[in-house]
Amino acid sequence: MFNKRIDFKLIGGIFFAFLLIYVTFDRKDVFWYLYTATLLFLISYTIVNESLDDKVPAKEYIKHGLWSGVALYICFFAGDWVLSFLPGSLEQQVASLYKYFSFEFIWHYLVLLFIIIPGEEIFWRGFVLKRMSRLFNPAGAVIIAALLNGAGYILSGYPILILAAFVSGLVWGTLYIWKRSIPLVIFSHLTFDLLLLIVLPLY
Repeated sequence: MFNKRIDFKLIGGIFFAFLLIYVTFDRKDVFWYLYTATLLFLISYTIVNESLDDKVPAKEYIKHGLWSGVALYICFFAGDWVLSFLPGSLEQQVASLYKYFSFEFIWHYLVLLFIIIPGEEIFWRGFVLKRMSRLFNPAGAVIIAALLNGAGYILSGYPILILAAFVSGLVWGTLYIWKRSIPLVIFSHLTFDLLLLIVLPLY
């Protein structure tokens, strides 16, 4: 399962991601500026250190991106419904996230579509998961990369965000390992976020 080579570029990328995400959530008053800058840096780091996969035609990645994005949204919708019956603050955290990181300006929508969504997939799947797959078997690589994706938000103050990043990381990681296509997972992520944040928000 494990190849004992030490991947210093992978370690460095994860370190920078954790550090920058921590700084972003430590300054929530300028979240959109800092998170945009974070993703631009992580995109650049990935492009310098790794090639991006695109092994399926556009028609196929659109098809798989649509159904997987919709399916993931339905899972999150069902999960939010379950949380409403459970004690604790997780459901309130979902409402708080919607309120705190709401779209106030048109450029928020633009950076979401053209920087944040592509950037998260390029880094977490196109870099972290791809390099993890050289060290672990496919299932192990997907799980570990998803755990790292979730752990990146551990200092955000929102445990529900950690869970959401882990679950979505499992789905998009599996898609990536299956098809080896960054455009596919970007399109799936785009479909999911449009439903979750704009078309049919949970709150």
